Parts: sequence; C-alpha cells; structure tokens
Amino acid sequence: MSVTKRLFKEAMQYKRMFIIGLVILILAVMAELIGPIIAMTIIDDHVRPAKSGVINMAPIYQLLALYAVVAVINAVLSYYQTIYFQNAGSNVIKNLRNHLFVHMQRLPIKYFDNLPAGKVVARITNDTQTILELFTVMLPTYISGIANILGIIIAIFYFNWKLGLTALIVVPLLFAWLTFYRKLSDQYNHVTREKNSDMNAMLNESINGMTIIQAFNQEQKIQAEFNELNETYLKNYSRIIQLDSLTSHNLMGTIRALIFAVMIYVFGTTFLSGSNAMTVGMMYILVDYLTRLFNPMFNMVNNLSVLEQARVSANRVYEMMDEEPEVMEDKEMMPAQGQVEFKDVSFAYKNDQYVLKHINIQARRGETIALVGHTGSGKSSIMNLLFRFYDPSHGQILIDSVDSTTVTKQSLRQSMGIVLQDPYLYSGTILSNITLNDPRISRERAVAALNAVGGDRVIHGLERGIDTPVVEKGSTLSSGQRQLISFARALAFDPAILILDEATASIDSETEEIIQNAMDVLKQGRTTFIIAHRLSTIKNADKIIVLDKGEIIESGNHAALIQHDGQYAKMYRLQSAGH
Repeated sequence: MSVTKRLFKEAMQYKRMFIIGLVILILAVMAELIGPIIAMTIIDDHVRPAKSGVINMAPIYQLLALYAVVAVINAVLSYYQTIYFQNAGSNVIKNLRNHLFVHMQRLPIKYFDNLPAGKVVARITNDTQTILELFTVMLPTYISGIANILGIIIAIFYFNWKLGLTALIVVPLLFAWLTFYRKLSDQYNHVTREKNSDMNAMLNESINGMTIIQAFNQEQKIQAEFNELNETYLKNYSRIIQLDSLTSHNLMGTIRALIFAVMIYVFGTTFLSGSNAMTVGMMYILVDYLTRLFNPMFNMVNNLSVLEQARVSANRVYEMMDEEPEVMEDKEMMPAQGQVEFKDVSFAYKNDQYVLKHINIQARRGETIALVGHTGSGKSSIMNLLFRFYDPSHGQILIDSVDSTTVTKQSLRQSMGIVLQDPYLYSGTILSNITLNDPRISRERAVAALNAVGGDRVIHGLERGIDTPVVEKGSTLSSGQRQLISFARALAFDPAILILDEATASIDSETEEIIQNAMDVLKQGRTTFIIAHRLSTIKNADKIIVLDKGEIIESGNHAALIQHDGQYAKMYRLQSAGH
C-alpha cells in the first residue's frame, strides 16, 4: 500500500471532521468570490448610471452592508475551517504517534542494535510533526487553492469566455511545475531528514556520554563531527530554499506578468472598441479575479517544500512501521517451573561468525548456574538467547521441556526476571520503578521485595523512603541504591527464572553482602543464572560453567573446579591474590 493511501486510511478515522472542514472551506471560498460581484453591481448599477452626478446612496449602503456581512461570514468560516482541519489533523497524528510508539516497543532488540536511539526519537517526534503540517497546513491550502482557482476561472468564463480561456493557461503551467519540483527536491529532502536524524542521534549520545566527553577533553572532536553533519544539512536545505525562492518570486511572478500581458492584448484588441467595449464594473471584477487567481497559486507553490518534507517523513515513519514486530498475545500462560536446558546451541549475530558453539547446559528447578569467562566469551549472548532477544542459529533451548521458540516471547518473559550490571530507572518514584505501574504488583508486595533484598537498609536515610522521586536514569541515587531497586523489581514479579547479569559488579562490598545474604533465601525454588566477574560471589553456585570464545571449556561446582586446576582455578587465584 502506498504512503498516500496509508495516510488517507489514517485520516478516514476522522472523516467527519475533515468533511465538515471541507464544506466550511468551500463555503468560505464562495463567500470570498461574492465580494467582487457586489462591487461590480455598485459600480455598474448605481454609480455609473447616475444622472447629473447625483447618486442614490440608499441601495449602495445596502450593498456595502451586504459586502461587510459577506466579509464577516468569510472570516468566521475561515476560522472554523482552520479549527476543524487542525483538530482532525492533530488527532490523526496523535493516533499515528501512539501506533508508532506501541509498534516500537514490539520490535525485536536486534532492530535497535542497528538504529541509534536519536534516530528512533526523530521518527516518532520530528517526522510525525512534519506529517501534521500536511493535514493542518497543506491540505487546507491546496483544497482552498484548487477551489479558488476553479471558482475564479468558472466566474471569468461566465463573464467572458475569451478571458476564461486565457486564465486557463495557468493550470497546466502550475501542474508542470509541481511535477518538476517534486522530482528535483526529492533527493534534497531525503538528505535533510536523514541528517536531522543523525544530529538527534549524536545529541542523544553526547548528552548520555557527557561525563566521558569532558573527562577525556573530546569537546572539540565532538563539535567538529556535529559541525560536519550540520554543514551537510545546511547545504541540502539551502538548495531547497533556492528552489522555493525561484518558484515563489521569480517563476510565479514571470507567469503572472505573461498572463497579464495576454490580458492587456485581449482587452486592447477586443473589448475596448465599439460595441465590444466592457463596462467599468466588468473590467473591475475581471481584474480583481485575475489578481485573486494568483494568490492561491503563490500559496500552493510556496508550500511545496512542506509537502515534500511531509512525504519524505511519511516514508520514514512507515518504513519503521513495516518492520516485523514480535508476536504479542494477551492469553494467560501456565506458570513456568524453571527447568532450563540448552541442547547443542550455536548462535551468530552476523552470518557465520558464531559467538556460541555447541552449548549444552541443564539447569533443574531451584539450581543456581554461574557463567564465567573473559570478555567476549559468550556469557551475555546466552542470556540474550534465554530471553529470546535472539533465537539460536542451531539447536534448542527448552523451558520445562518445551522449545522456547514455539511459544510467544511475551509469555516466555512473564516467567523471567533480570537484574543488569547498569540498571535503568525511569522518571517517577522508587515504588513505581519496582512495580512498573503494573496493577498486579501492590505497594505491600513492592515493599516486601525491597525489604527481602535488604533495600530498606540502603534507602532508610531517604526522607520519603519508597516514595522518593527518581529522575531519569536514577542519577541522584548511588549505584548500590539503583541496583537494589532493580533487584527488588525483579523479585516483585516473582519470576521462576532469575538472571543476574553482572549484578554485583558496580556496587560496594557492603551492598554486595546484603544482596548475597538475600539471595541465600530467595533462590530457593527459583532457577538462577548468574554472570559474574567476582568469582567470590558464586562459590556457592550449584554449577559453574566456564566459557572461552563461545565454547564451554569447564563445568562443575567451585570445589571440583578448583581441584581440576584449570582455567577457573587460575582466574580464582588471580582474583584472590588481588585482594
């Protein structure tokens, strides 16, 4: 389906408002065209025929009053036409943004691996705002312009068909320029929208990484990169301005001059001689209509850049909408028991560059499985597969003896909880960050979860306790506080399978001890996967799996691996010596 049809389908949800706006617009155009007819009537019927210079003012006053009434009606209709189109267009874009945001949340994680956050934001905000102008500015401008042009040409034909034919010349000229402009400006509009997204992405990264930028004195380098993007944007935008300038003042001015030259020739050779001479009023109305003929043309041509930008933005929005989302189902699933098995699993993010090779792991309900290994060994990739952020290239992952790829990702994740090394907190309160505003998680349950992980000892000094406000990313809280809140969040949802991805890597020893004490109680009956660099935190794990370059090289409990004196034992001795 083309972008135009898809936008039309979106607009049809508010067709009543658009139709009312359209009817009002047509009535406003009619009211505007009545004014010159009233003026002609005054001139030809009451001023010119007056004898001895005596003019009967009574009917003139009545016509002037009618002229004023028509002008007021036109103003009122124009006001309500704008209101209806603005409301209808705003509602269309509100729905489009909502649909796009919902769709974004259903896109697979790999989509965001290749698209910076700033570009996603630009499509949901900037591009939809540009499309809004299509409904609130372009639509009324072009409809009223076409209505005005047709109405004026019909009126001129009514008064004189020869002048009507002359005025008709502007229609193919306008259509030809619209077609030429679209082809010429398309490439420039694509580049400007893309560079605008690039700048948004760079701003987003710069704000999030401002500490690093300033700490390493990278301000000038970042500024140079931004200047380059900004320069490319300006270069292409300037070409669009040149096109608009050529159109609005030069091209249209030239066409108007040529049309008026033809009109003067027609007047001079036909209507100002003998019996063909026209009345003053007739001459006035024709000149008035011809002048008015070019006003909507100027408006339409001047807004061509907005039209093209809206078309490009719509393409970008629907390009994102066409990305295949994850399947979402609302049906309740049976609670998972927590048995997990990796059967000969291999996985590659790109082509045949495997980051996991022939992985076999078996975790019974209630067991704690620790994954250790150097950076790039494949620990996080195993977690990504377990959560179905990605699916295995080969092999199977079984949850309670069921292939995980045969159930929806939503139902699978309902039985899982995760705590990341760098936990993300949302704007709100500590309570809302634990419950995520899920009605199933009561305040009492959230408090119990926070107490269970020892969080009450960490936040007791906060004036409002669990109702303490949290700013974006929780930047006003310590890393330990953020980690415990994230930990309480996972526990509040009571998952059958709990994943701790470097959960103790960014916290102090005292907070780590709090978590370790809580885990001794909480892991009972819950399958727990732990990724850890601190090997001292996983000594009590039921099974420790050592990974190297995507392969399992050792497996067993702490005592067995130390006795084996392999890679794990070397890593453990190195860390112990460091302390």
